[in-house]
Amino acid sequence: MEAPLQVVRLEPGRAADASVIWLHGLGADGHDFEPVVPELRLPPDHGIRFLFPHAPIRPVSINAGMEMRAWYDIGEQGLERRVDETGIRASAAAVQQLLDEEIASGIESARIVLAGFSQGGAIALHLGLRYPSRLAGILALSTYLPLADSLPEEAADNQNDVPVWIGHGSFDPMVPEAYGSSAAETLRGAGYPVEYQTYPMQHAVCAEEIADISRWLQARLPAV
Repeated sequence: MEAPLQVVRLEPGRAADASVIWLHGLGADGHDFEPVVPELRLPPDHGIRFLFPHAPIRPVSINAGMEMRAWYDIGEQGLERRVDETGIRASAAAVQQLLDEEIASGIESARIVLAGFSQGGAIALHLGLRYPSRLAGILALSTYLPLADSLPEEAADNQNDVPVWIGHGSFDPMVPEAYGSSAAETLRGAGYPVEYQTYPMQHAVCAEEIADISRWLQARLPAV
């Protein structure tokens, strides 16, 4: 078993009763989305714990083998490219440990949102749809659906109506918007309740998207 992931943790002002596990993109780290939390403008008495794990450091083929934080290797661009299935499944297993630990700590699985940006969003979709205990929702930003061919046989029955929110930049040069719309279409075709929203931006997040994420999170994780 690989070493547990290192995690940046942001605790609420009171005892946590919900969790958001948020995965960063290629070359970033767990601190990348930490500044977004205040921008969500959650109620001051919310009980949401935010966890931002650091991906392992590994060589990335598309970047000439340079070592950086990555959830899996990328060899080439394009929807039809061969993906690093071994890396995806290994990272999903590592993040699943975090989910299991949150549940063991007393957080109900139905009070946990799995979120991610770019590579992190791919892992969030892959793991979230396969995780055996019902989640509150899956948040996928500027990403795509990996290993879609295996989803019908691997999808968890408990997630068959899990809310999925997908946001994407209309001018994204790194992960073209067609990838996000394709993911949404595939998941809707499989019966998942998917919200899909585009924004006039590149491979990033914007204030409008953050406001939409806040509304969605508060609906999924209402105060108790």
